[in-house]
Amino acid sequence: MTAGYVLRKVAQSIVTIAAIILLLFVMFRAMPGSPDRAIRNPHFTQQQQEDLRARYGLDRPLIPDQLVVYIESTLSGDLGYSIKYAGRPVIEVVAEAAGPTVLLLGIAEVLAIVIGMALGSIAGWHRGGWVDRLGGGLALVFYSMPYFVVGMPLIIVFAAGLGWFPTSGMTTPGGSSDPVTWLLDLGRHLVLPVTAVTLGLLGAYSILMRSSIIDTRTEDYVTTARAKGLADGRILRTHAFPNAMLPMVTQIAINLGWVVGGAITAEVVFNWPGIGTLTVAALDRRDYPLLQGIFLLVAVSVVLFNLLADLVYGYLDPRVRS
Repeated sequence: MTAGYVLRKVAQSIVTIAAIILLLFVMFRAMPGSPDRAIRNPHFTQQQQEDLRARYGLDRPLIPDQLVVYIESTLSGDLGYSIKYAGRPVIEVVAEAAGPTVLLLGIAEVLAIVIGMALGSIAGWHRGGWVDRLGGGLALVFYSMPYFVVGMPLIIVFAAGLGWFPTSGMTTPGGSSDPVTWLLDLGRHLVLPVTAVTLGLLGAYSILMRSSIIDTRTEDYVTTARAKGLADGRILRTHAFPNAMLPMVTQIAINLGWVVGGAITAEVVFNWPGIGTLTVAALDRRDYPLLQGIFLLVAVSVVLFNLLADLVYGYLDPRVRS
């Protein structure tokens, strides 16, 4: 991989992030409603209200003052102060919510990648068989279902009905402080949301992997391996699967970028204290600084993971570099 290829991809990512920063500034100030209305308090005096407007920079002209301050603050890592959370720094509020989201969707992503690629490989290798029909049908069903549609039956059956798992939350309020007990409690709370998100994600991986395996089955190296008398399982593992992985790199990278953003519907259904639930709370309160911080975090994560995908793809496939 040449230095020119890497520098070109990095430069494109920097330009994209700069465009995102400007777009967020325009978008949140063009939305219905006003930050003034969100921070207005009938119990405040006129002076207190003016001081509050000054704290959030609303007393300055939109362009160029607010734009310049916004760009400088963002580049320095200062994302402003949350309106909903009593003026706490946005970066602190977002960081607290990012941990539970990365835990939940990180585990779900790993499971979905492993299970989805395995199912897709088997279905593609046995194209037209009962395994393909069953696996392909289930993959399409889960791929088309939002997380909350998958999550609600899980809550009804396994939480409310059988009582095996908690219905919501990350841990039991007032639970034991013992580390082992706390981890077991966290694990019980993770089972249902992880299952819902995993089922929602694995459909895309399975469908894409099946298509890639079907394409590789007709390649010359697979035909040669069969002519040598190699077993189908070995051909799939050592010849077809590694080459079919190339299209998966981009899909995995895109999904990993969205992991930071969280699955809003899944987190809301299971009352999981992550980025998704935080986004809904910020929208409800018109907390524009917090929303800007969340959207910036998600957008930058997607750009960086796509940059990683481009670099990995360029390393795996020399044709991409040209």
